[in-house]
Amino acid sequence: MTVNVLFAATEERWSEYRAPLTEAFAEHGLDVNLSTEMPPEEVDYIVYAPNSAVQDFTPYSRCKAVLNLWAGVETIVGNTTLTQPLARMVDPSLTQGMVEWVTGHVLRHHLNIDFFLARQNGKWERHVPPVAAERPVTVLGLGELGTACAKALAGLGFPVTGWSRRAKDVPGLTTRYGAGGLEAALASAEILVLLLPDTPQTVNLIDAGALATLPEGAMIVNPGRGPLIDDDALLAALDRGHVAHATLDVFRVEPLPHEHPFWSHPRVTVTPHIASETRANTASRVIAENVRRGEAGEPFLHLVDRDQGY
Repeated sequence: MTVNVLFAATEERWSEYRAPLTEAFAEHGLDVNLSTEMPPEEVDYIVYAPNSAVQDFTPYSRCKAVLNLWAGVETIVGNTTLTQPLARMVDPSLTQGMVEWVTGHVLRHHLNIDFFLARQNGKWERHVPPVAAERPVTVLGLGELGTACAKALAGLGFPVTGWSRRAKDVPGLTTRYGAGGLEAALASAEILVLLLPDTPQTVNLIDAGALATLPEGAMIVNPGRGPLIDDDALLAALDRGHVAHATLDVFRVEPLPHEHPFWSHPRVTVTPHIASETRANTASRVIAENVRRGEAGEPFLHLVDRDQGY
């Protein structure tokens, strides 16, 4: 039987995903009618990007699941018309890309590479960094991405503390959880990596109080979500030197406005939301597997917990 799959995303995404999705559905033995347009009452699955024109899911009465193209679901999870199962994207290439970006910037800060880049002036200024075992790192968020990054950093010899809202046991890490564990996790973080979702509970989690808890000279790496950080509090902490540097890939408003002080601050590195990008080839296989599962009556992968918001 033919399965009707609506691709609800931008035209750019359609040109990127059409061939990989078609190939992935065929590899999974699925007979799929994949299109950007079809009557709502005939749609079996929606491959979805939250910036698409589809915002009212009520007409999609036959739809078995909405399969998000992105890892983040904060802009869709609160949509009251979305009553179908919602699956977030867990793409192995996205995870690998995040691990590489986080590891690269943690090592950049650890080795003080910026110091040497700024001093190509003919002066022989020796600055020997500590070894990884002497540089505590804290990762806030132990989901798929946070756990992968924390394990990679621990594998390089960093003592890694991982924090999550609920108790988790990850071999090789010191794990803390809940409000009581957050202060301890921050207090040891010479480098702080933020990989939490954007939920009402995490907005401004890194405020003036949290920043003051960090060790003097701590460095922050945020590839998670922009609203995790109170921008004004971070700028104040940077200005007084309590935070030595912040490398930021995500922001409250994207693209980051030209006039935002992050652009010109000497202790801020801005990257344009490139830490984790869904790759069409591998993401298409994840989507095809979920459609196969839906047709076989098996549980969907990576379902979003509506109460938790991710």
